[in-house]
Amino acid sequence: MLSTVNRILLAVVGAVLVAAGTVVLTGWWPLHGRHAPLLSEQTRNRYWHADGWWWAVLAALAVGVLLALWWLLSQLRRPRLQAVVVDTGDGAFAMLRGRALEEAVAAEAGALEGVAGCRVALRGRRGSPALRVALELEPHAVPADALAAVAGPVLTHARTSAGLPELPAEARLKVTSHRAQRVT
Repeated sequence: MLSTVNRILLAVVGAVLVAAGTVVLTGWWPLHGRHAPLLSEQTRNRYWHADGWWWAVLAALAVGVLLALWWLLSQLRRPRLQAVVVDTGDGAFAMLRGRALEEAVAAEAGALEGVAGCRVALRGRRGSPALRVALELEPHAVPADALAAVAGPVLTHARTSAGLPELPAEARLKVTSHRAQRVT
């Protein structure tokens, strides 16, 4: 949901900037016509021959434009892996949907004792995927036990069912908030 809002806001800001650039380049309504200069000759000479601060402003604006383009390109890339290549053993390969593997690992890890919830994201490349597991633990759970259960049987089951020689994983643990018990 947040990425959708982020992209919509980015598109709106981009459309406004393109419209403003078109107005400036064509010299439309607020700029007194197409052949009227934006700055008078006196103003241009004053700023053009300034002590060097003008070039620093232009350099800062160029860096700002490059950072905005980098941010735009980072918004367009897909962070999740869509499919994993699975060797079927007969010389052919099959494609395992990334969402299916994520859901299977999340369901198995979420069923462990002491785990209130689990989110899984598949990252990396098709030939070498990696998992990012976010565990939400119950207040009484022992983090070492939950982590050992995920690192042991859950990841081993995912690795063997996907036919992968290795499946690196990163686990993030968080304890659910709970109310304090009242003593009477």
